[in-house]
Amino acid sequence: MSELVLTTREGPVATVTINRPQALNALNQGVLEGLAAAFADLAADESCRVIILTGAGDRAFIAGADIAAMAKLSAEEARHFMELGQSVCNRIESAPQIVIGAINGYALGGGCEVALACDLRIASDRAKIGLPEVTLGIIPAWGGTQRLPRIVGIGLAKQLIYTGQQIDAVEAHRIGLFNQIVPADELLPAVRSLVDTILHNGPLALRLAKEVLEATKDADLAVGLKAELEAEVRLFDTADRIEGMTAFVERRRPKYQGK
Repeated sequence: MSELVLTTREGPVATVTINRPQALNALNQGVLEGLAAAFADLAADESCRVIILTGAGDRAFIAGADIAAMAKLSAEEARHFMELGQSVCNRIESAPQIVIGAINGYALGGGCEVALACDLRIASDRAKIGLPEVTLGIIPAWGGTQRLPRIVGIGLAKQLIYTGQQIDAVEAHRIGLFNQIVPADELLPAVRSLVDTILHNGPLALRLAKEVLEATKDADLAVGLKAELEAEVRLFDTADRIEGMTAFVERRRPKYQGK
């Protein structure tokens, strides 16, 4: 595994850390390849239920793509680099696990787009987020023009993209971009508390809930309702569903086995 991307495990929880603090965790080819490999490995690991994604140090989640490296690219080389960035964000978004972005500082450009690919975003009160690509004569191309409107609405997405401005954690939380903000020194404890809450729930139910949400986010209501119904029927034929309902009736905590 690349030293630029570190993966650690604590039971069913994996923590993926972008480890380039001297460059504010800017994304170059090596970091993107490391992220792709880490998420490919974790996607295949059924014992992993939650992934925490964060950046090394206390200044940046990901300050963006490595602009010094990008400046040297030809148009065709840029195509390959953007395709790699899109692929990484798609892999994060489609991971069967719940992916929580622990936003510990700057999340700009490509860093914002990686954060958008996470299921949930918990941020330090020092965090700043934005898509400044137009200030460099380019546009967000790792999913920013697509995922941001789906989260905050088209009007706010246009404002953020057209101005290239950074917003602070309070404003990001107000518009729904961050799920929660906490003091900087409480970020990881807050994330782990959220993870503990998630892990009390049925693992199969969580996987299918994410599967339905991701598969139908662009579908019309009828298609989404059909997918939701079929997922529920599948869950009713599992031991976890029986255990969950039995535990509720017996007023005890369920002991899920993921079966």
